[in-house]
Amino acid sequence: MPKVRYGTVRGKYPSVVTGYTTQYTFHNYTSGFIHHVVISDLEFNTKYFYKVGEEEEGAREFFFTTPPAPGPDTPYAFGVIGDLGQTFDSATTVEHYLKSYGQTVLFVGDLAYQDTYPFHYQVRFDTWSRFVERSAAYQPWIWTTGNHEIDFLPHIGEITPFKPFNHRFPTPHDASSSSSPQWYAIKRGPVHIIVLSSYSAYGKYTPQYSWLVAELKKVDRKVTPWLIVLVHSPWYNSNTHHYIEAETMRVIFEPFIVAAKVDIVFAGHVHAYERTFPVSNIKYNITNGACIPEVNPASPTYITVGDGGNIEGLAIGFSEPQPHYSAFRESSFGFGLLDIKNRTTATWTWHRNQDGEAVSADSVILHNKIYVEKDVMLW
Repeated sequence: MPKVRYGTVRGKYPSVVTGYTTQYTFHNYTSGFIHHVVISDLEFNTKYFYKVGEEEEGAREFFFTTPPAPGPDTPYAFGVIGDLGQTFDSATTVEHYLKSYGQTVLFVGDLAYQDTYPFHYQVRFDTWSRFVERSAAYQPWIWTTGNHEIDFLPHIGEITPFKPFNHRFPTPHDASSSSSPQWYAIKRGPVHIIVLSSYSAYGKYTPQYSWLVAELKKVDRKVTPWLIVLVHSPWYNSNTHHYIEAETMRVIFEPFIVAAKVDIVFAGHVHAYERTFPVSNIKYNITNGACIPEVNPASPTYITVGDGGNIEGLAIGFSEPQPHYSAFRESSFGFGLLDIKNRTTATWTWHRNQDGEAVSADSVILHNKIYVEKDVMLW
């Protein structure tokens, strides 16, 4: 049984926890033994050192810092990365991110791009996991599944979607009463994060639909004033690549998102960067013709960060003219940083790979939607 030893002093590990081991096959590939260990009852805002493996097997030591307790004015910084892959551009993205002050990565899907090789060459998952270890071993990565994680190949007998991902990258879905690892919620500092699956059923009364409606009712903005949603396929996108692919999901879920006053919706999929103004399009029905997105400060800001590196190149086909709801867009590789200052204010910066890590190509101050609404009401 796999064991992890841990403690608050480097080299001293008074506590030990036992996990479980899994393994899977995919076509002609059999994975190695994949070990998962969950450490519970940790103190908030505490640095822990941990050791994996036994001495005679070449034990390895790492460390991580637990997040601060949930609270409205707790500062916290997130890195946002999507569509990473394992190219030279991917390496540059990770190198630049490691020099930043991000404390947790919000990953918006498309990890190893193993499915770009014949029979979805699973060894690419092995190499990709080693590639991101230099960050993922030291801080949390909150996973969103993308289209490259589906791994559905019925013609060779692989009929279980997301099988490799679910074996390798378990998510804390049980803790938020989700029936699937593909959608779940997690609290971190001042933020309530909701992860959705663009490639699982989401129509009315499906498990994902019912879970989202229930989860939004649980959000306590007095404790976690910031509300963020992660998806893979963007709901607002002015690039010709993957244009309106997620339109049905937007139409079904956007009324709930707007009513809940979600602050930001992060997405990937499009291999470029784009940030919208706060926007919504929930007034339209088939009789009124009101199908133009409306810029409104009480609506979410949509940010597409599908430019981690991938293997397919950049999406350079932005439509012209630039839509009125699109605030900034550019086809360059990079990553983003969301720096939450307090209950009312956060800063968002996007960093291009071709620039120094301290340079932001796009930046904006974001105001919490609950407080924006209050300000609007005062005026």
